[in-house]
Amino acid sequence: MRKTLSVAIITRNEEANLARTLRSVSWADEVVLADSGSTDATLAIARDHNATIYEEAWRGFGVQKNFALAQCSGDWLLSLDADEEVSPELQREIQALLSEEPEYKAYSLPRRNLFLGRWMRHGGYYPDRKLRLFERGAARFEERVVHETVSYSGPCGQLKGDLIHHAYPDLEGYLEHMNRYSTLGAGAAHIRGSSGQGLLSFLGNTVLNPAATFIYNYGLRLGFLDGREGLLLHLYHSTYVSWKYAKAWQLGNSKRD
Repeated sequence: MRKTLSVAIITRNEEANLARTLRSVSWADEVVLADSGSTDATLAIARDHNATIYEEAWRGFGVQKNFALAQCSGDWLLSLDADEEVSPELQREIQALLSEEPEYKAYSLPRRNLFLGRWMRHGGYYPDRKLRLFERGAARFEERVVHETVSYSGPCGQLKGDLIHHAYPDLEGYLEHMNRYSTLGAGAAHIRGSSGQGLLSFLGNTVLNPAATFIYNYGLRLGFLDGREGLLLHLYHSTYVSWKYAKAWQLGNSKRD
């Protein structure tokens, strides 16, 4: 017996991405969208594509995604970000999987990350597997403020079709994103006690750690094979690491004053 599929998406001001995402899952039985105060055309686009909309105040990525999942009624759930697109190959694979009894209760998907329009094939950015497809009730997101992951303890299958991530079409958007995420990451690092108040810890976090991140991903993991786009991505990602720990240090100082 065919299993039904619900797609869960969280949004806030995603008019630039959402239509593409919703078109790629138009074949699903249900699309649930949890919005946290969009002021652009996001909700109008969602209505045009027959998504079921819930408005929910922002409480962090993990909490928001779990809220969206809880509103779904399908036998199986597919969690997507608003800038992700299900490829035709992945669509066919999921449809075939759910046409009978799946072997596993959860499946990971390879994610194809695009940066400035170029597929990042190296440097740890592919296949970048994400556990996003699972039987309802079998998994949930850890409720972190940032870098949320799916919590699931059983055996996991692997699908082959790509989930396409239209992450950063321009540098301005990428740098804004990294600034916002480094602020969230700094708060989490401060809570963990990783604010680097000592001089050696400060230098390690803001200089050595970012440099090692760049050398590892750009050099040892062959990020240099992705051209100028690869250079910029790994350079600015290592800068993000420095920003995060510098902000955590600043936060620690302000708490002591």
